[in-house]
Amino acid sequence: MFYEDINDASKDGEIPAAYSQDDEFDEFQEELEKQYKQQQEIKIPNEVKKFILNFHKILVEHTFHDLQNIYEYSYNKLTEQFYKNVQWPEAEVIAPLVNNDAIFLILYKELYYRHIYAKLTPTINDRFNSYLNYCDLFNYILAPEKPVELELPNQWLWDIIDEFIYQFQSFCQYRSKVKSKNEIELKSLRERPDIWNVHNVLNVLYSLIQKSNINEQLLVNKNGGDMMEAAGEFGSKQLYKMLGYFSIIGLLRVHCLLGDYSLALKMMENIELHTRNIFLRVSACHVTTYYYLGFAYMMMRRYSDAIKTFTSILHYINRIKNYKTLSYQYEATNKKSEQMYALLAICITLCPTGIDEETHSNMVEKYGEHLSKMQKGDLKVFEELFTYACPKFINPAVPNYDIMENTQMKPTIHQCKIFIEEINNQYLVPTIRSYLKLYKTLDIQKLGEFLDYDSIDKCKNQLILFKHKTRQRKWESGELMSGEYTQTTDIDFYLKQDMIHIKDSKNVNRVNDLYIRQINKLEDMVNNIKK
Repeated sequence: MFYEDINDASKDGEIPAAYSQDDEFDEFQEELEKQYKQQQEIKIPNEVKKFILNFHKILVEHTFHDLQNIYEYSYNKLTEQFYKNVQWPEAEVIAPLVNNDAIFLILYKELYYRHIYAKLTPTINDRFNSYLNYCDLFNYILAPEKPVELELPNQWLWDIIDEFIYQFQSFCQYRSKVKSKNEIELKSLRERPDIWNVHNVLNVLYSLIQKSNINEQLLVNKNGGDMMEAAGEFGSKQLYKMLGYFSIIGLLRVHCLLGDYSLALKMMENIELHTRNIFLRVSACHVTTYYYLGFAYMMMRRYSDAIKTFTSILHYINRIKNYKTLSYQYEATNKKSEQMYALLAICITLCPTGIDEETHSNMVEKYGEHLSKMQKGDLKVFEELFTYACPKFINPAVPNYDIMENTQMKPTIHQCKIFIEEINNQYLVPTIRSYLKLYKTLDIQKLGEFLDYDSIDKCKNQLILFKHKTRQRKWESGELMSGEYTQTTDIDFYLKQDMIHIKDSKNVNRVNDLYIRQINKLEDMVNNIKK
């Protein structure tokens, strides 16, 4: 099990050797440290002391509603007031205020390190100790034979999983920047390859899924049964159920970061995308799910599904954008929105599809010039938008610290190269479509002139490529990996000798027909009322 492995790795919470306290500290140094902590405690504002005492009391008494209010509002308000550009008091400093309550201090440190990552620059010591604190937290949850008596708001549970993966991603990026490391940092990294090890991270997420029986619950629910029947002792508890569910979304994200898009989609096989889904309870989870889902579809050349995914979530974001909170997630959601508009522009270029007017208007406003250039086959614009909007891919392997080379960008460059190679094979598809839409019949030689081809065979090859690239697997229902191969373009054609015969493959609903139907319905209603 995960918690057995992690206990070996964390060595009972012992921090890395390069940053541990010296065993030969004399009494004078210990006294100085004690006095320093006392001085730090005195410096804590009274409002913050009251907050910590109240926070601890509410956690002990399991007052769930008050805990949610403290987490989502009070903590953020005090952060803006006192700790906008500095770190919160260390856990050792506030420990006497809460009678050294171990689980409270673990949760406090989770907030403490998250604040450092969000507002400040984490040191290597912060990165190591934050990982070890997550080890303590997940061991506390996973190790017991009975469910722990702990209740946390759904928002906090999502933030724990989200931040855990973010810090893992950040550490992989940090570790790959070898040139900027001094000898002490390199020595510490060499000595502790277990810190933020990819196997440990994956083990956490899979263990939470297994412990909660969440896949079994979702499968029963999908078939119209009661989730509680498959929940088991742990899965019936909200803490385990939601951590398990959020871990599925977490694995979708991690496998995308590792470049395994098929496995990323497979993680979602038991999750149904509809309005009553669990992740809708947490907006940040909703946005993350659709971003990585849409990106995975795009990288698997399922542009139609990617467009459907992105437009759905962008429409949702437009509806909630006026509900600002003090949380950092508001800014993160806005950034994800901008990235998804860029990805949507790429997908629309590769697979021209009608989308709702508001989303289309916003996309054109943000990336209208880019759209125009991409439609003309400008690969540099494709590369620019992809690099901006894609996730920060990671290499989970430990780098060679003896070679002073920064490698943090290599995974992204590799994924971009794969994507651009695919684009290079089909960048003429939109151009050919634009010409075919102008005609009912078109001589292949004339099309070749439009494309500046001196050979009919080249033109025929492009038409075959057009047929191939415009047939994609499209999801309708069931598992997200499933789907039937359908034609995604709005025109079809066949070649008879050297003449291309073109026809619209989709019946377009005319606006006047819609109005006539609505008028007829209104007249029927009026007549029924008169009767």
